[in-house]
Amino acid sequence: MSGAYHLVAALAGAVHPLLGGASTAAAIMLFTAAVRLLLHPLVRAQVRAERARAALQPEVDRLRRRHRDQPERLQRELVALHRRHGVPMFAGCLPTLLQLPFFSVTYRLFSSPTVGGVTNALLGHTLFGVPLGAHLFGSLGGSGVLVFAGLAALLAVVAALSSVWLARTTPATAPAGRLLRLLPFGTVLAAAVLPLAAGLYLLTSTTWTLVERAALRRRG
Repeated sequence: MSGAYHLVAALAGAVHPLLGGASTAAAIMLFTAAVRLLLHPLVRAQVRAERARAALQPEVDRLRRRHRDQPERLQRELVALHRRHGVPMFAGCLPTLLQLPFFSVTYRLFSSPTVGGVTNALLGHTLFGVPLGAHLFGSLGGSGVLVFAGLAALLAVVAALSSVWLARTTPATAPAGRLLRLLPFGTVLAAAVLPLAAGLYLLTSTTWTLVERAALRRRG
């Protein structure tokens, strides 16, 4: 946490001449982008696995029709099919899981009064006059509500685009396919209860995911 604190402070100092009071908010977004860049090789591997599974989908559908009344037999056949082709049955969750510690650190940076035994100076930084550690349901004025509303609107746009992308790339017969298309909208709800800084992390990370996957898909 101390390392992240000094990194965010250094990034904020570097961009302050350009962005002034918004420099710490920008530093959070740069920190998030650095985390996502670090995880990019894992995402590339995940996308390759998804393509391989998509190629197997006609055979998967055939097995589902053949063994629709034998769920245990169907499961064995599906496992054997994926094993023969060396393809994992489910999308890799490793990139998402590895983000959790970084997200947790961002949350703690803007909710802990001290870091490493000293006063947390980041708590005094703002975005459009709203403290980065503020919550939507805290004691905010009209401008604070507008900032959170703007963040929620941006998250909703990214979530809608992500849901459309998932609808195009996830077969309707895939397990929990419809639920997966609703998951992106969870970020909008999360931003309502998390500090503003954590909401900025979510916005940057979800936007990165959308652009990254679109680029990888286009590259084929």
